[in-house]
Order: sequence, then C-alpha cells, then structure tokens
Amino acid sequence: MLNVSHQVCQCSQEDQMPKPAVDGMNITFYEGQITAFLGHNGAGKTTTLSILTGLFPPTSGTVLIGGLDIQTHMDSIRPRLGMCPQYNILFNHLTVAEHILFYSQMKGRSRDEAEQELETMLEDMGLAHKRNEEAQNLSGGMQRKLSVAIAFVGEAKVVVLDEPTSGVDPYSRRSIWDLLLKYRSGRTIILSTHHMDEADILGDRVAIISQGKLFCSGSPVFLKNCFGSGFYLTLVRKRKNTTIGRASVRCHIKRASYTHPFLPSV
Repeated sequence: MLNVSHQVCQCSQEDQMPKPAVDGMNITFYEGQITAFLGHNGAGKTTTLSILTGLFPPTSGTVLIGGLDIQTHMDSIRPRLGMCPQYNILFNHLTVAEHILFYSQMKGRSRDEAEQELETMLEDMGLAHKRNEEAQNLSGGMQRKLSVAIAFVGEAKVVVLDEPTSGVDPYSRRSIWDLLLKYRSGRTIILSTHHMDEADILGDRVAIISQGKLFCSGSPVFLKNCFGSGFYLTLVRKRKNTTIGRASVRCHIKRASYTHPFLPSV
C-alpha cells in the first residue's frame, strides 16, 4: 500500500508568482491494482510521479511505500521500485538483452535469475527476435516497450509508468496493455495517461487530476455512474413524423430524452 498526502512542489516562471504543481493531494494506492492518473498536459501527473519515485522532493507532505517514508528510507525502498519515465532513457550501444540483464542484476538478482527473467520478459514483450539488437537501432515503439519492460525487472513491487504508451503504434500499445494486466498481480502499478480509453481499460482505479489537484478517484464504473452524461443517439429519418422513431427508441431505452424533436428529411 502506498499513502500519499499533501504533496506540494513549487514551480515558478519569470515574472510570475510561484504556484503549486501538486497541491494538497491525498491518495492511497493498493497492491494488485492499476491506478491510472488521468489528466491533460500540464495537469501535474509527471510531477506527482516524480515525487513518488524520489526524483523531486516535496515542499511538504509525505509519501509512504510499505510504511516507509521516501524522504528517510529511500535506500530501502528503491530495490522494490521500478519506473518508466515519460521519455526513453536507454544506452544506445547496449542490446535489448543487455539492458534487461544490467537492470535486473543492479536490482540484486543473481546472473542465473537475471537470465531467467530475461527470457520471460522478452517473450512477454514480443522482443525475442530483437534480443541482440542495439537500442539505437530499434523503432520508437520497440524502444518504448523495452523501457516498460525495464520498469518490471528485479521483481519490482511498485511500478510507476509515465505515459507508457506515448508515441507507440496500436499493436505495441496493445502489447504493453497486455503486459500490465498480466503483471498486475502482487504489484502496485501507477500510470499516467491523457487517453480516457486507456484509463478505462487498464485502471482498477482512475484518479482525475487537473492544475495539480485531485478532483476525483474511484473505479471506472463508479466514476461513470457519478459523472457520466449518458449517450447521444442520432437518428435520421426521411419521413417528418417522428412518432414511430420515438417509440422504437423508448422500447430499448426507457429513460431516453430528445434534444431535437425533428430533423429535416434527407
């Protein structure tokens, strides 16, 4: 379990008063679940994730990971923490296999354990045929998949992903989704996105953030029930009499209301 409360990071620009990038946030993340931060560009998603991983110190507040404060016990937390930043950070002249082996052993895995993890990760990510390819020769989508894979190596129990599917093709996006859903068990996964479909499909919980503030959080079904505006159905008929059309719609959707009583014939 992760507890985050009252995180405030001050950001300033020339000729402007400092303003909080993350303001008074209080949220809990749970093991075995994916929590999706949903928000527009500049909402504070990346800053929040940077605070969670210890990259930025909060101006005030606490972050607890497994009961340990990141400001005082980061050395104990780091071995079980994995992160995929918004932009790929790869070594150009290391191969795909060398990347995974390097980070796995850096997390304390033995050579044999790292080799076993390598084979599993390559298979799950669909990168087996690229195992000996240098990172600089990979496509953008494959570089992103490698960055996501690195976040999970070493049996990371808390995985933070900053827009993990940014800039990838639909096929790579789907394979990343499948990996996250497969690896969700026994882990706490936190990701940021500005795609509503991604948050809906992946998120056990969705946290909507704007201007550094947490506006609401809950399961996708809960949020839809509370804030959803329903559906719009457009019917185009050649006859001006819409009585039949109204009756037909009401047979299926009893609570349907009409925004336009009549549409011109086409």
